Amino acid sequence: MQISFVKYSGTGNDFILIDDRDRHSQLNDIRVIQAMCDRHFGIGSDGLMLLRDHDTSDFEMIFFNPDGSKSLCGNGSRCSVHFARQLGLASLEGVFSTTDGEHHYRFVDDHMIEISMADVSIADQVGEMDFINTGSPHLIVPVEDITELDLPNQGKKWRYDERFEENGGTNVNFIKRVDSDSLRIRTYERGVEAETLSCGTGVTAAALSYKKNEIGRHRVEVHTEGGILTVRFEKTERGFSDIKLQGPVLRIFEGIYDVRE
Repeated sequence: MQISFVKYSGTGNDFILIDDRDRHSQLNDIRVIQAMCDRHFGIGSDGLMLLRDHDTSDFEMIFFNPDGSKSLCGNGSRCSVHFARQLGLASLEGVFSTTDGEHHYRFVDDHMIEISMADVSIADQVGEMDFINTGSPHLIVPVEDITELDLPNQGKKWRYDERFEENGGTNVNFIKRVDSDSLRIRTYERGVEAETLSCGTGVTAAALSYKKNEIGRHRVEVHTEGGILTVRFEKTERGFSDIKLQGPVLRIFEGIYDVRE
């Protein structure tokens, strides 16, 4: 069997996107998804998305990590909006559904896409770090030197810490202050089990953590290894609301994958 796909990148987060309106039977097999995401024997990606029709929103996006687990993906969601518009499923502005419910989307221009994120009530303190769930769980770790950081080992250390077992482990984000409204970030992503060049939900969590003690409206520019993302939100005594994640997307290529028996 053959499966048509499109490859996208959202600030270095690369994804396989599939028009699944006809419900590919092979994609019910997690082993096929894992094989497609494999960087040596497959297409290679930080995740795979299925786009489907939906009764109450413009389209549905189902996201799989390379290990076959499901989660919310911020950059993947932005890429899915671009692909959905090419399929005739999305307009310049609308709503899509995914793991944690509905999200609004908006085309800022042809390749700059903004999506809404769910409200966040609180940032939990873990020592000098913050633990925030922005659709996926994220630990925010401030560091003095982000360039020379031993990210694989430090990421693994917190990824599997027993305090996060009930969440299935955690993503780990190391941040370094640039100025009052911008920061640098590097992310160890669960499901990928390695550093990724960008992580939308991680960027969002980092921005919220950065301004957790400042009531008001904020715009935080986050510099990832793969590009710049912007997070806008309002901080009140009740938490974080009206959260928007904005950044560029890039359609790289399309192809056909031969499913191996």
